Amino acid sequence: MKRVAIIKSLFVLGCFVLSACTSAGAAEMDDLAGRPIRAVATTGMVADVVRNVGGKRVQVTQLMGAGVDPHLYKPSERNVIALAEADVVFYSGLHLEAQMGKVFEKMRGIVRAVAVTDAIDRARLSSPPAFEGNYDPHVWFDVALWMKTVAIVQKALSELDPAHANLYQQNASDYLAQLQDLDQYVRTQAARVPEDKRVLITAHDAFSYFGRSYGFQVRGLQGISTAAEAGAGDMQSLADFIVQRQIPAIFVESSVPLRTIEAVKAAVQARGFDVQIGGELFSDAMGTPGTPEGTYLGMVKHNIDTIVKALLGNS
Repeated sequence: MKRVAIIKSLFVLGCFVLSACTSAGAAEMDDLAGRPIRAVATTGMVADVVRNVGGKRVQVTQLMGAGVDPHLYKPSERNVIALAEADVVFYSGLHLEAQMGKVFEKMRGIVRAVAVTDAIDRARLSSPPAFEGNYDPHVWFDVALWMKTVAIVQKALSELDPAHANLYQQNASDYLAQLQDLDQYVRTQAARVPEDKRVLITAHDAFSYFGRSYGFQVRGLQGISTAAEAGAGDMQSLADFIVQRQIPAIFVESSVPLRTIEAVKAAVQARGFDVQIGGELFSDAMGTPGTPEGTYLGMVKHNIDTIVKALLGNS
């Protein structure tokens, strides 16, 4: 409880700092047509949409880098300063950023704060009972769903900088074409795996939308949020499932400690079955900037290629 109180105090302090800083910088908003927009994005996936739609007109500061778990992320003083200096803040929403989401909601009267998932029809979202009445936030694993975020980014940038609205519209159109090709690529790759072998087991339950869209049964050791610890019963149940289904490979995640999946592998081996670790998947964070996996397109391609290769026994 003490830890929660300290974190809440930090968020409240951040809002006061934001209020003071943005009031002083409000006059600069009139100069947007003559300078790049200063945008802050939380995760790599959100930042990638903003970069593609904004192009050279937008300077993007990304808060959470490679390997960072947004479920557990705590804002630093540098984050508060970046947020205070931003013209617009883009975040995923759907409780992905946990407590930071409350800060963004409070900021809406101070700095323009946009939840990119607001464009997604709630009827298309999953709301598992274990997630305490909230929606599963991992929508980027369904490329067709993630495409909905492009329109809301385009709209926000166009309203902020109407002089370049045509540019944002063209950039959005070009990016949507790439995402459409990406969605088809994932479907083609997934179809290579026989239906009875399409079982994806990872460290936490982040791939539900992926499974629903591309025909995989998905199991995670931890829940939707990595803040929830897996118990001994969860471990034993998952190990029994792997042995029963004779699943050839399970996967680690870049933003979740390796030990969780290594423990599953050991529990399976204790039952006389050898399951392989099929590779590392990017789940809540993309890869290192400058690498193919440091983009949304490259991350998704890496994931599906790694999954297909391992489940077909080519790892």
